[in-house]
Amino acid sequence: MQRRTAQYRWEQWTQRPLLVLAVVFAAAYAVPIVDTSAGHSLTMACTVAEWTVWAAFAGDYVVRLGLTSDRRTFVRTHWLDLCAVVLPLLQPLRLLRVVSTLLLVGRRARMASQIQLTTYVGGSVVGLLMFGSLAVLSVERDSPNGNIRTPGDALWWSFTTMTTVGYGDHAPTTGVGRLIAVGLMLSGIALLGVVTANIAAWFIERFEKDDVEEREQTQAIRALTEEVRALRAEVAALREQSVRQ
Repeated sequence: MQRRTAQYRWEQWTQRPLLVLAVVFAAAYAVPIVDTSAGHSLTMACTVAEWTVWAAFAGDYVVRLGLTSDRRTFVRTHWLDLCAVVLPLLQPLRLLRVVSTLLLVGRRARMASQIQLTTYVGGSVVGLLMFGSLAVLSVERDSPNGNIRTPGDALWWSFTTMTTVGYGDHAPTTGVGRLIAVGLMLSGIALLGVVTANIAAWFIERFEKDDVEEREQTQAIRALTEEVRALRAEVAALREQSVRQ
């Protein structure tokens, strides 16, 4: 119980710093892609920042593993966290660091009790939209047959892909670009499902609340009606008594 409490305190204490580091990662990932004239020193600094953020999340996983009382159960129930930590080590691609950071941020955001579901979904949409646009732009901009050349093209493509509209005016031509497209399609479907379910749940909760209030008002009116009837009966009895006297 003591070690669980220590793990809980660690997760609460590192929650906001890790989210701040995720924002730093987003900036470090975006600068070299958006600013094509960035020098070698700036690009190297952004790369170091990306790996530093990933190392911070990896260290957080190791600490939580050390604080838990049942490490085997922790690894089994947090296998996605482990995959996100190991993923960038398999091949030093920037895209893998993007995927792993998104996974780790999402896992930590879910355990944060103060973050509402709507806020989490909204943040996920913005994050996926931004990273999807940057990722596809980085692999498609130099493609001979590519038609995604500017950040505006990439953002428009990501938006139409996530919403499953797919106008077809922009499309990836490389293998990695198409892999990103598959991820955005699946993520878009999942997020739309969550948003739809959240809206439906809000309406149901609202209707139930209105129904409860209506029933309470009806009961109050009935109780008031009964009191009025009782008062009328009492007044009538007093009048009859006074007439007899």
